[in-house]
Amino acid sequence: MNFKIVPLLVYFLSALAFAQNNELEAFDHLVDKTWEANGSWSSGNKFKQEVTYSYDLDKSIVIAKSKGFTNESQTEYGDRNHGIRKYNAKEKKIEFWEFDVFGGLTSGTVEVKDRDLYYQYKYGESIVTDCWEYIDDATYKYTVGSYNGNKWEAVYLQTTFKLKE
Repeated sequence: MNFKIVPLLVYFLSALAFAQNNELEAFDHLVDKTWEANGSWSSGNKFKQEVTYSYDLDKSIVIAKSKGFTNESQTEYGDRNHGIRKYNAKEKKIEFWEFDVFGGLTSGTVEVKDRDLYYQYKYGESIVTDCWEYIDDATYKYTVGSYNGNKWEAVYLQTTFKLKE
């Protein structure tokens, strides 16, 4: 084996691994922190959520653990969702999967625009967008609704996620 090629090969493999992990850097300002929000859905139902983000598997995935209401009457609060975000190198996009306490699975894609994160997924027959809009290092405006890429056509929830102290 040509030993001059080995360092070059190691360099390129390291660069490739770094580039793949780098695709999740949009989550850096959320990771290792817990975020809290309270609000009301357009239907009048309460919204209360606490999300803790972390990296796992050598920063190749982002884990989101969420607490929220765990029953329809909104009287019980606890572990509600477990989410995964991962960069799909073949498709060149960030994908997510969100498993909930009710046995459901929501999956879709995440688009990054500056420091904002736009989650898009199918809900019934509709395409829904959740947006984490960066305000400052301790605040995100959170909007759930129908988004056409330029403007909100319908808003189902709008509240603020604050960094938990």
